[in-house]
Amino acid sequence: MTRILITSALPYINGIKHLGTLAGSMLPADVFARFKRAQGHETLYICATDEHGTPTELAAAEAGLDPATFCRQQHDLQADLGARFGLSWDHFGRSSSPQNHEVTQTLARQLWEGGFIEEKVTQQVYSNADGRFLPDRYVIGTCPHCGYAAARGDQCENCTRVLDPADLLSPRSAVSGSEDIEIRPSKHLFLRQSLFAERLRAWIEDKKGSWPLLVTSIALKWLDEGLQDRGITRDLEWGVPVNAADWGANPDGLRPDVEGLKGKVFYVWFDAPIEYIGATREWADATGADWERWWRGEAAADVTYVQFMGKDNVPFHTVGFPC
Repeated sequence: MTRILITSALPYINGIKHLGTLAGSMLPADVFARFKRAQGHETLYICATDEHGTPTELAAAEAGLDPATFCRQQHDLQADLGARFGLSWDHFGRSSSPQNHEVTQTLARQLWEGGFIEEKVTQQVYSNADGRFLPDRYVIGTCPHCGYAAARGDQCENCTRVLDPADLLSPRSAVSGSEDIEIRPSKHLFLRQSLFAERLRAWIEDKKGSWPLLVTSIALKWLDEGLQDRGITRDLEWGVPVNAADWGANPDGLRPDVEGLKGKVFYVWFDAPIEYIGATREWADATGADWERWWRGEAAADVTYVQFMGKDNVPFHTVGFPC
């Protein structure tokens, strides 16, 4: 009998979740998990808190806490709320877990050694007032696509276009509000998504009929517009460290610039979907189960994987994570 692996979009650590969050992904996933168990299928329902990224650092600073303490407290609150709503997670993990650090770093190393990651010197927003680079949501400005005046540096909440902080018009610091910012060079890693475009298109086309029409439409729209390589590192203190010192050479014989990547962490949207795997490992470590039989090779051949999420998360689950 088919085994069923279920994940619901990871609730962000910043802020107590509301009923819309529950109804949008967690409750449907829970109902489906209960239904599949009732049918007699071996079912694993995994979720976790999404703990990295700029908003975490900002929220922790506002609360007067270091990010690790803030995330631990918030995770406990969200786990308690899920339990009181009766959600039947088999495990509710944390993207900051040692397991997710290990899986993220292992996948990044393998991608580098396979030639699917490259280094680029990019122009990053730097705040003279704050004395630091301002990645992602540390930058607020006007969206160059729709004109929304309060767009964040990673994605415009109005038109949902994915952005780079340097794209914003009239940018300012989300930390201090200062407009005394400039553009400086900084070395980062990019996932070469463009190399996967043809394979992704064939894979997504094959999902028509089994995926909702909206999902395939959004995914194919990204491909039709031209799949771009995506930066997967950030200048932040809180996150999964790159740790490129133990990476081997890529197919061109190049080794990573360890010094240039020093202090970098992986972008939250790189490690967050990987936490589905990391959380499964957390569950397996706690129960003595075998996590690989849910994710890898022939052992997972009888697994049907079902994801529950909101539409804003579709591009990351149908493009970035599959790559």
